[in-house]
Amino acid sequence: MADLEIRDLHVCTDGHEILRGVDLSVSRGQIHALSGKSTLASTLMGHPAYEITQGSISFMGEDITSAEPHERAKAGLFLAFQYPVAIPGVSVANFLRMAINAKREEPIGVKEFRAQLAHAVDLLDVDRSFTSRHLNDGFSGGEKKRAEILQMAMLLPDVAVLDETDSGLDIDALRTVAEGVQRLHDEQGLGVLIITHYQRILHHVKPDFVHILLDGRIVLEGGVEVVERLEREGYDRIRQEFGAGEAGAVAAGDPGA
Repeated sequence: MADLEIRDLHVCTDGHEILRGVDLSVSRGQIHALSGKSTLASTLMGHPAYEITQGSISFMGEDITSAEPHERAKAGLFLAFQYPVAIPGVSVANFLRMAINAKREEPIGVKEFRAQLAHAVDLLDVDRSFTSRHLNDGFSGGEKKRAEILQMAMLLPDVAVLDETDSGLDIDALRTVAEGVQRLHDEQGLGVLIITHYQRILHHVKPDFVHILLDGRIVLEGGVEVVERLEREGYDRIRQEFGAGEAGAVAAGDPGA
């Protein structure tokens, strides 16, 4: 059984069915790329705006379909937001320490925390002064995403869901973030689900599995050859092949995705 198991997942929001029977499995040590909806990321973390009408989500052998967001996070499931929220007055370092303590029975010691933070900063090639700044306050798009990757390094999740982490990044910021994800995967055995509308991040992070979501269902799965096909043929050919309608179809920049 995979660490993260999604079975026959149907999801509605505002009275509209967005996901129509999604099956997906992700385990530690694997990198999955999903060209599809951010709805899945929000549902996985228990966003109240998304109602599961059918199917189930299991994580590390436990059913989390109805679990609260903090319970999912404490279990080892991490979400990197598309639009991270700024928290003025709270430094990156203090936020990280509070987040770590929320997962522990006993607070982390100062010496242990500093050592762990120093290792994460070195691993991700982040300027040490970055951790003293207020979380996401005045950050560029690349800095916000870098802060998310730093959280992943410190919280040591089993599986991380990256919700359009490549959105709004220039090529240099994209490379930095992608390399950070790859390093965490290589060092920690992190399982990763990258949800994206574009293929450019996959030039820097090599997925083991690629899934195409159209019309609320996964219609095509495979390895890197799927990415190559997308770049060669685009989504229209796949949409025609599988009879997927425009509603829920994912194209570059599709605002409904």
